[in-house]
Amino acid sequence: MEGGGFVRRTVDDVFKDFKARRAGLIKALTTDVEEFYQQCDPDKDNLCLYGFPNETWEVNLPAEEVPPEIPEPALGINFARDGMQEKDWLSLVAVHSDSWLLAVSVYFGARFGFDKNDRKRLFNMMNDLPTIYEVVTGTAKKQVKERSTVTNNSSSKNKSGGKRSSESQPKMSKLPLSKDEEDLLDEEEDDEHGETLCGACGGVYCSATAEFWIACDMCENWFHGKCVKITPARAEHIKQYKCPSCSNKRARV
Repeated sequence: MEGGGFVRRTVDDVFKDFKARRAGLIKALTTDVEEFYQQCDPDKDNLCLYGFPNETWEVNLPAEEVPPEIPEPALGINFARDGMQEKDWLSLVAVHSDSWLLAVSVYFGARFGFDKNDRKRLFNMMNDLPTIYEVVTGTAKKQVKERSTVTNNSSSKNKSGGKRSSESQPKMSKLPLSKDEEDLLDEEEDDEHGETLCGACGGVYCSATAEFWIACDMCENWFHGKCVKITPARAEHIKQYKCPSCSNKRARV
């Protein structure tokens, strides 16, 4: 969105930019966390974490241009890396990344002349998504009620998006359900899973889509299969799945 001459953008354009940059930053702090950690060498100069509109991320020096074309991320994130627990350091970077995303979006809102209603709409759209901090720390994932109904075998990890089989549901009555009762059961099923968030991209689980999801047996977070590069066929052969973050965890002194 940055660069070139001035082009009027809409609220939807700025929100799309926000989501894409956010997705890139979440990748850096979750699925790509080991690579991100290595790039943040404390012996290097002041480094910043950037998220881009193509959903990628980069650790780099701050822009030399003064003033910069868009607001700059927090400076020197690499210096605190070895002085903190890895989890605390990643949480700190996540908070600063949230602040930067908001700053960039507010900047675009001012630059493109958004009025009060536009700014309010943009904020509400951004606020409907979990923050990067919430995704990284796992606080965005609310406990799903009756989780015990989900088995631990690999087949239970496939959230196919379709209705659960009748065998997995208690038989309430021998009589067929009315249309209203069926609709109510569908709504309850959506409510049960609607708060499940992808630990990588922060996306919300929706039973209306046939997306494959997989659960980490260590942290119990759920992930889109595509976000962690696991296919349904591959999941069938995984006895205990560990997400990238859990796989990359190691003791820090």
